[in-house]
Amino acid sequence: MSAAPRLRASVVAIGAVSPLGAGDDATDVTRAGEPARVAIQQDDALVSLGFARPFCARAPREVFEGAGAADRATVLLDRATDLALEALVAALPRALERRVGLVLGTSSGGMCTAEALFERRARGAADAAEVARGATYFAPFARARGRLAERGVRVVRSTHLVTACAASSFALGVGLRWLEAGYADLILAGGYDALCAFVAAGFESLRATTASRPAPFRVGRDGMSLGEGAGVVALVREGDEQGAPARFYVSGFGASTDAVHITAPDRTGGGVARAARAALADASLEAGACGVVSAHATSTPYNDAMESRAIREVFGAFEPVVHPFKAQIGHTLGAAGILETLALARAIEAQVAPAAAGAGALDPDASVRLLERAEPMSFAVGLKISAAFGGANASLVVEHPRARPRTGPRARRAVYLKAIARAREADVDAISAESLEARDKLSRADALSLLLATPIARLGRARVQGGGVIVGHFLATLDINERFYARVLAKGPTAAEPRLFPPTSPNLMPGQVAIFFGLTGPSAAIASGLGGALDPLSMGAELVRFGDAERMVVSSVDLLGPSSTFVLEYAFPEARGVATGAVAALLDADPSGALAEVPEDLGHLVGGDGHEALAEALEVLRGDR
Repeated sequence: MSAAPRLRASVVAIGAVSPLGAGDDATDVTRAGEPARVAIQQDDALVSLGFARPFCARAPREVFEGAGAADRATVLLDRATDLALEALVAALPRALERRVGLVLGTSSGGMCTAEALFERRARGAADAAEVARGATYFAPFARARGRLAERGVRVVRSTHLVTACAASSFALGVGLRWLEAGYADLILAGGYDALCAFVAAGFESLRATTASRPAPFRVGRDGMSLGEGAGVVALVREGDEQGAPARFYVSGFGASTDAVHITAPDRTGGGVARAARAALADASLEAGACGVVSAHATSTPYNDAMESRAIREVFGAFEPVVHPFKAQIGHTLGAAGILETLALARAIEAQVAPAAAGAGALDPDASVRLLERAEPMSFAVGLKISAAFGGANASLVVEHPRARPRTGPRARRAVYLKAIARAREADVDAISAESLEARDKLSRADALSLLLATPIARLGRARVQGGGVIVGHFLATLDINERFYARVLAKGPTAAEPRLFPPTSPNLMPGQVAIFFGLTGPSAAIASGLGGALDPLSMGAELVRFGDAERMVVSSVDLLGPSSTFVLEYAFPEARGVATGAVAALLDADPSGALAEVPEDLGHLVGGDGHEALAEALEVLRGDR
């Protein structure tokens, strides 16, 4: 592959909502001479529910009287859907009469409605089935696709990432690749998440939330506050703006996996640094070109220290200004990447370096350059860093829309299917033999991860090591979610079981298998809903084809229990390929020993919903059907 930079994506429309407001107000950090605005406060709703640390930041009330208000009586829409639709509709003006791609990210999806489902099932209510269709991770995404169809938007490609707190940064990277490949002419990319009791109880049980307000990178920091919001941008290829002003460019994307711990960061910062360097290389820029780094900055002791090490590793002696936006609007989870990217872009546009919220002395072990007040500053490039449960990292390069030399896209590589494996149940002995993890240690892993790890073990650690992993879900973690929330319903949020919360994230599974098999490349989880079985194969192939990884494990897993069986029966009787089991395949840029070449157009493969549908498609590709 040549060293020429890839095409940049121009952002020609923006939709955003955060606790600071809607539209440009949602991410305005450009008030020179002023300290950072902070929307985090004690929340009456969390107080009434009995939370010990009831601090958060909520979106303005008027948002919930907007995009989803007309559908409120259906109870199939929830707060997250309203946020997603508000941002999506605002970003639409340039989408009509073009081939449109849609890629959104979330951490919890329709979890606010899932709370209602779990509560009704717990008391045996007859109307539980009424909310089942809205209780999935992909319910807001499905509604977003429906809204686009109602408006006559021709969506030719779509996917829905459930890659936790890195989801929307990863989504923008996917949008950049889709434009470069010519899969669509305009991409609607971003993310969303709503603040609900389920998620708040989980993070409080992990002792990740603060007793007051976040103080990132400072001595005595004790955690984050949650927030909510959504952001969507319309991306087109640079030069294809059709008269619309380019607000900013997204010019680089990189992703990696720590493969160290499912919830704690790699304390060396190595994984985050790899993603950041990959994004800079993708944009053909040196680190010194970046004036501001939009940090992940959860204000937890280990994460901030890790991130400061990663920044030093990438930037060396140069010290960029660091902006910890979560300390202003809370941790917006799946919306964090896009909202923080928009704040970074606003700063570049206004030529103002943003102020950092938080009080106290800098921690020598987490030392970065923070500003007490926003300052005028001349800079044209910024770097966004995101991290997530499961050790997933994503990074983006954002540029001012000034001219600089550009060339055409790098040549795309051929992608080859090297191996396929399936499993109907977990095989701990096989996992132990390939991962070198002790059997008693494996017994403490969650059931979904062990089921997923079984076919990957059969592919062989030596063949997959160093690659990345994409995991597809249909109903994902609904059963463990119901188990976790049952205790919250029965005894209140302070009784939430911390051991049960991490496996409620669909992104924990790729992180767990990454640890087992040394998968340090890009990782993500996908839950796109009906017809989404081929999404892991498509995305894994794209990452190899565009040089983001040398090899990728593409996989899908279903584990049906009481809650997921209920939802499948009452809400999705038409779903195909959803049954307990898992499938995994190895994709590689090396043609030696290949079973088949993976085409860019997968339309001839059989579609479907669950892991069995993906397995059928892989067998068709291999020539077995």
